[in-house]
Amino acid sequence: MKKAGILNRHLAGALAELGHGDGVLVCDAGMPVPDGPRVVDLAFRAGVPSFAEVVEGLLAELVVEGATAATEVREANPGTADLLSRYFPDLAYVPHDDLKRLSHRSRLVVRTGEARPYANVLLRCGVFF
Repeated sequence: MKKAGILNRHLAGALAELGHGDGVLVCDAGMPVPDGPRVVDLAFRAGVPSFAEVVEGLLAELVVEGATAATEVREANPGTADLLSRYFPDLAYVPHDDLKRLSHRSRLVVRTGEARPYANVLLRCGVFF
């Protein structure tokens, strides 16, 4: 058994299959999950695991070359907006409906237990070299 990093075998396996340019949607419990992408649902109960915990864990495992969030997060969920701007200084913003449409092109969806609005981000994988 792994003693460090991501222990969830479904998530660890899905991350290992990602390549350059692949999309990963990290979403709250209320975001509609699109048909098509592989889904790893980590939601246990409201708030567990939090969006921040999942994003932090994923960033320890992934190289991210770009990120997109909903414009609405800045007003409706300033704490998440601050978190995203710290991790992704070049964060792109699109209307929430556009983010939902873009999520259909994701290769992986990671659903958190977050219960605050607009705690969603679409990550674009980079390469480590």
